[in-house]
Parts: sequence; C-alpha cells; structure tokens
Amino acid sequence: MKGVNFLDLRDAGDPVELGALYAQQGADELVFLDITATVEKRKTLSELVNKIAHHINIPFTVGGGISSVQDVQTLLYNGADKVTINTSAFKRPELIHELSSEFGSQCVVLAIDTKQEEDGNWYVYLNGGRTKTEMECFEWAQKAVELGAGEILLTSMNNDGMKNGFAIDITRKLSTELPVPVIASGGAGTMAHFKEVFTDASADAALAASIFHFKEIGIPDLKQYLKENEIFVRI
Repeated sequence: MKGVNFLDLRDAGDPVELGALYAQQGADELVFLDITATVEKRKTLSELVNKIAHHINIPFTVGGGISSVQDVQTLLYNGADKVTINTSAFKRPELIHELSSEFGSQCVVLAIDTKQEEDGNWYVYLNGGRTKTEMECFEWAQKAVELGAGEILLTSMNNDGMKNGFAIDITRKLSTELPVPVIASGGAGTMAHFKEVFTDASADAALAASIFHFKEIGIPDLKQYLKENEIFVRI
C-alpha cells in the first residue's frame, strides 16, 4: 500500500511479486512494514514474510506489531534478517535493550515516523502516524541508540508521498550526530533527490516506495545515475 502524508492509501501491488522483482533489479535491501498491525493489535503477517523471503536473495527487514523477543524469533525463523520496531519501543523503551541483547544490535532497526510542526520542531508520531507525542525526534533517536538500536529508519511524514525530496535537515542531524546508520525515507520523486540525501544529508541509505511500485524510476537506472555522480552503490 502507498499513500501521501500517511493518508489516502492505495493498493500498489502484490508484495511477493514486487519483492522478487526488486531483488532481481538490484535493490540492496527490502523493507516490509505491516503498517496497520499495531493499530489493529495483531502480529505481523509471518506467513507472508515467509513467502517473500523465499523469493528474494537480499537482506530483508520486517516491521509492524512487534513487541517481544518471541515476535522477533518468529519473524527471523520465517526469513527476516532484521526487524523494525516503532510504537512498542516508544511505549516500552527497554524492549530495545531486550532485543539487542538477544539478537544483536545489527538486527534491531528503530523506525521513527516524525513530523515537523509549526514551532519548527520534529516530533515523534506513533501508531502509523496517527498519534502525536511531545518527544522530539532527535532526543528519541539518541535514547534508542543508547539502549541498543543498531540502525534508524527515519520517515518524514511531511515529505511522505509528496515526491518533493527527502527531509534533508532532520536526516542530516541524525546522520551526522548518531553513531549508527540512518535510512532516509519519505519524499523521493526524482533521481536527484537520492543524490541530494546522500551528499547533503549524509544518509547511509535511502528508502522509496511509490516511485518503484508504480514504475516511475527503475532501480538499475537509479543506481547507474548515482554511480555516474560519484556515489558508491553496488551495481
């Protein structure tokens, strides 16, 4: 599913078929987020994760509804390589430490959905962008890394689906001031946007959805463009 600013979701295709296609095209990693699992109070669809895992040969990160060591064990057993945690980690921060202690910090990706408000600050949102908190994005990211998060998946709700580019300022702050990789998400619309988030925001990776789902940009073309612009990518 794909929307704009976390709203107006529409069907973007079959996840198993798309996952296999992206792996064939040279994507470095596949991220599968069950965006309503927390709100609907259910676990991530492990059977679907298993089907996708059998059709890809690239690192596979899975998130949605994860709240315990057992949840992660189930997903890893079904083919996930890493997991993302979001709302459950914010509500019970010790979960981050529990998971990193059990599986290693490289397995634990903290997903942060953040929105810049009228006061200029970026605040953390929970429950798939439905619930605003008073916690600022960087403060939460810093705390999570101290607890054992090995990677940050940063999604700007302001930029999501707008195709006007990634949120450069907040991405740069996290990328340059935290000791873990930061994945920029939300806003990709052109190849130049990827170049910008790597060069201007020092992102370690960039995630996109709709431009790939709806075949607006091909992964091989994007990688070639980045290579030509002296950004290291695996071809």
